[in-house]
Amino acid sequence: MSRAARIAFLVLGLIALVTGGIWTGQGLNLIPGSFMTGDRTWLAIGLAVAVVGIVLIVVALRRGRRPTR
Repeated sequence: MSRAARIAFLVLGLIALVTGGIWTGQGLNLIPGSFMTGDRTWLAIGLAVAVVGIVLIVVALRRGRRPTR
């Protein structure tokens, strides 16, 4: 995987993780002020997006390492 692809995966993963965290907080009624506040649907969507973000971050970091011999 090229360096540019790793950086893109990392950036997208971080964005997905933060967005998922915000949506999860709104779904749990921890972050007020939105139509999503208190809606369990956004809890599920937020958790799914956060998991995707974590996977992208792990892939970006694992692909960046080169085996040492």
